[in-house]
Amino acid sequence: EDIHNADSISIKKHDPRKATIRSAILPGWGQVYNKKYWKVPIVYTAIGIPVGTFIYNKNWYDKTRIAAKMIATGDTANYINRVDPQLHFFFSNPNYAVRLINYRNEFRKNMDYSVLITLLMWGLNIIDATVDAHLKEFDVSDDLSFFIKPGINPANFTPTLTLVLNIGK
Repeated sequence: EDIHNADSISIKKHDPRKATIRSAILPGWGQVYNKKYWKVPIVYTAIGIPVGTFIYNKNWYDKTRIAAKMIATGDTANYINRVDPQLHFFFSNPNYAVRLINYRNEFRKNMDYSVLITLLMWGLNIIDATVDAHLKEFDVSDDLSFFIKPGINPANFTPTLTLVLNIGK
C-alpha cells in the first residue's frame, strides 16, 4: 500500500504480510525483506542443525535396519562386507538382535524429533519476520518518554504516583 504526501511522492509502506510469506517460502527471506541481514545466519543455523541431525540419524537408521533385517532373516554369512563395522558387534550373539532393534528405534525417534525441531525453528523464523515487520515503523525516537511522577491528590490530599507518557514535543 502506498502513502501519498502533499507533494504526491509515493512512499512504499513496509508490509508484514510480505515478510511472513517470504519467510514461509524460504527461511531468512523475510529477515532480508526487513533488512535484518544479521539474522539470516541465525535462522540457517537454527534450521540447519536439526536438518543435519536428521540426516545423521537417517543414515544410521538405514544401516541398523539393514543389519536387523539380516539377523531376522538369518542372512548373516556375509555381514562383514554388507554391514557397517560399528554394527558387527550385534552379529556376535543371536540374543543381541533385540538390542539392535532398540538401537534402530532410537535413531528413528531422533529422526522424528529432528523433523519436529526443524518445523518449530521454521515457524519461529516466520514469527520473527512477521513481528519484526510489524515493528519496522514503530516510533522509538527520543520524543517518546515514560516516567513515574509523584503527586498529591487534590480531593483528599493523599500522596499519589502518576504514570506519565510523553509522545512528541
